[in-house]
Amino acid sequence: MSDTSSAAVPPSSDEGGTAPVSEDAGPIDAVPVRHPGRWVALVVIAVIFAMMISSFVTNPRWDIPFALQVMNFNPVLEGLLKGTIIATIGSMIIGVSLGIVIGVMRLSDNPVLKFVGFLYTWFFRGIPRLVLVTLFGTGIGYLYPRFDIGPFPFSQQLAGYLGLSSDLTLFTLNVNQISTTLIWGIIAMGLSEAAYMAEIARAGIMSVDEGQREAAAALGMKPSLSMRRIVLPQAMRVIIPPTGNETIAMLKDTSLLVALPLGTELFNQTSIIGNRTLKIMPTLVAACAWYLILTSLLMVGQYYLERHFGRGYGNTRTQTKDDTTRTRLMGLTIGGGK
Repeated sequence: MSDTSSAAVPPSSDEGGTAPVSEDAGPIDAVPVRHPGRWVALVVIAVIFAMMISSFVTNPRWDIPFALQVMNFNPVLEGLLKGTIIATIGSMIIGVSLGIVIGVMRLSDNPVLKFVGFLYTWFFRGIPRLVLVTLFGTGIGYLYPRFDIGPFPFSQQLAGYLGLSSDLTLFTLNVNQISTTLIWGIIAMGLSEAAYMAEIARAGIMSVDEGQREAAAALGMKPSLSMRRIVLPQAMRVIIPPTGNETIAMLKDTSLLVALPLGTELFNQTSIIGNRTLKIMPTLVAACAWYLILTSLLMVGQYYLERHFGRGYGNTRTQTKDDTTRTRLMGLTIGGGK
């Protein structure tokens, strides 16, 4: 009897034993941190938002039904597709491709290439984009009605000086045939965008550790190959976010094409409708609505591109939050929802 009672007594800490730990510990009664300021800010923002919506809906001068009709007019849709979207894509293709080249030139050891890259960025960053669009769209056709391309500079003048009767022109480009179209506007905005993309690309390339290039050189890779295969893929993590912002800005800057005699452009079409119907504000609302829709789509694409190129560079706050949510969901599934 005494043996049984003594066996049931757990060893004490004085005797060198460890006290048993209960496996059925109760839940921790944690008190969440209160944030009354958040609720106050939420109420204030909700009141302001409700006041704005009330003013927007109850004011008949906005004429929302007419604005919705303008958004679906065929000229507006044509200007959206054939003008705004095409101009954005074309300008960004020119800007990104040329900007990367200029950015690499600015990082080159060749002083001539470095100076040319600096001169390009200095010129096109210093001139407003509206001035460039107007200059290319209307001024180029006046200054150069046609381009005569010869085998070498001053070939036509030299032929006339020597009395040669043969035409040394290889081909001729009639500028007036394309100066009033969308092409010159795309070229002007693309050249302007390339100056900004050059700085973005240069910053992205400089963010890659120099040891990456040294390791590529040790493996026998040429500088051009290591730039394409090693440096640029790692620099994309830094290049993508500002490039997305530049794309959104370019989408909005296509409204500057209104300075050209173009019929296919979103803002130009809505302005024409507003002038004809004398309903300026509803047509502006229609243009704003389309710009907001397109920029929202671009922001979604930018978000997923940033997630794709940001993998493997440590946990950001958003990634940590996603991982925590995923862990909780897995725990609920495995634990049967307890």
